[in-house]
Amino acid sequence: MVDSSGWLEYLTDGTNAKAFAPAMASAVELLVPTIVLYEVFKKTTRERGEAEALAALAAMQQGQIVELSPEIAVAAAQVSLANKLPMADSIILASARAYDATLWTQDAHFERIAGVKYIAARK
Repeated sequence: MVDSSGWLEYLTDGTNAKAFAPAMASAVELLVPTIVLYEVFKKTTRERGEAEALAALAAMQQGQIVELSPEIAVAAAQVSLANKLPMADSIILASARAYDATLWTQDAHFERIAGVKYIAARK
């Protein structure tokens, strides 16, 4: 599973794009939480326009979409309390854990959390 920061880095060919390539290698194995669709679409629309945002969504939807279930919502609240994470980050991490998936990110909130492959952001 790749969080919004990883998707944005990969889709815009940012400085860490190659670091996320292994996670993106198999679209059918990639898990994509609906909140990641939201975040990537919103930011891409704002910064690059709706046409690019729709193209990003099409790429992301090649993976398996993970909906926010009641179980993931409760787990996310617990993750948020335990790790002092914001709501979206908690939902993403709880989604990864629900599927026993590694979460790939460059978001510093996740730097020392188990089950996360953290890639430090470079400028």
